[in-house]
Amino acid sequence: MRNNLMARAADQVDSVVGLARELIRRPSRGGIDDYAPVLAVLESWLMGRSLPHRRLHDEQGQLVGLLVEISGGRPGPWWALDACVDTAPFGDESAWSFPPTIGDVADHWLRGRGAADSKLAASMFCYIAADLHRNAGRLKGGLAVLLDVDEHTGGFGGARAYLADPGAERPAGVMIGYPGLDEVVVGGRGLWRAVIKVHSLTGHSGSSRTVVSAISRAARLFQALDEADLPPAPGEGAGFPLPAKLSVTAIRGGEGFSVTADRCELNVDVRTTPGFDARGRRNAGPQGRRQARRRASRARVHRGDAGGVLACLPAAARRAARCRVDGCGELDGAGGAGEGCRSFEHWQPAGRGRWRDPGHCRFWGALRGPARH
Repeated sequence: MRNNLMARAADQVDSVVGLARELIRRPSRGGIDDYAPVLAVLESWLMGRSLPHRRLHDEQGQLVGLLVEISGGRPGPWWALDACVDTAPFGDESAWSFPPTIGDVADHWLRGRGAADSKLAASMFCYIAADLHRNAGRLKGGLAVLLDVDEHTGGFGGARAYLADPGAERPAGVMIGYPGLDEVVVGGRGLWRAVIKVHSLTGHSGSSRTVVSAISRAARLFQALDEADLPPAPGEGAGFPLPAKLSVTAIRGGEGFSVTADRCELNVDVRTTPGFDARGRRNAGPQGRRQARRRASRARVHRGDAGGVLACLPAAARRAARCRVDGCGELDGAGGAGEGCRSFEHWQPAGRGRWRDPGHCRFWGALRGPARH
């Protein structure tokens, strides 16, 4: 049967590429485009081949993917193939040498946003499901194909909905279609993300009174995060070869020209490794760990928690500045004399250049997300 499948796969190259081209021609940028057109292509293809499939929705009822399920005729484990059909943004379209949704083949390369990540994989997996469906009665267990449209947003809504669905068989393993022909990658780094909101007073840019804007404070935090002391890259022969990584991937704040921003947001993406948390605990020591836990407990975190990550963020931020309120000693996003801790909107001014309740300073620019508001 294996030889038959391999021969059939070779004969289907043009068909697989053809479906992928149709998917690429439907823009599906995560969080930007309507996913209905790209999902309509897939649903039409699946229905035309009588493949059992259904839509997946998140807790808010939003469509987040399609699930194809091929049941074998004999008991056995289920396996899952996963590919996203939403894509990254186009970026500066004037910098492209061809339209992002061209969906053509040039010099043996399939072109267009999502060709590699991962509409070609989605097409391949659909054809694999169709081939197995013809022989399902002879197979053990089953195959699930997850086509996720909420991956590039960072929400992973399709995967979450699939794993939370009581009607879906729990897979014994998941294989993800991703760019690269050189090797099969087993495992990967963990993921921890946060939206950090930095606050300040607002003001007029032409005023005689100087206000340190939230954007300036966020820039200091940005620099501190860039200099965060993460674990070094593992040596040759290490069981897990990839290093931890921290990236600030987006910054939002301010509008117009005449108003000083009172809030600025940073998106922080951290890729964790098996040794990341352990290293953070070793370096902190008992007193450092208590301080990290105390500061971390005062921060509200969006999507997850990781002790090593939270332990490293205060260490990086401490290099930025400290509060200038007498007796405080806590972190201050601005670092200017007399500024005090202005990172939180609930602080109230007690006079010119002074802030009351210095004992209630918090870790600046609290890590938090909309789910906790």
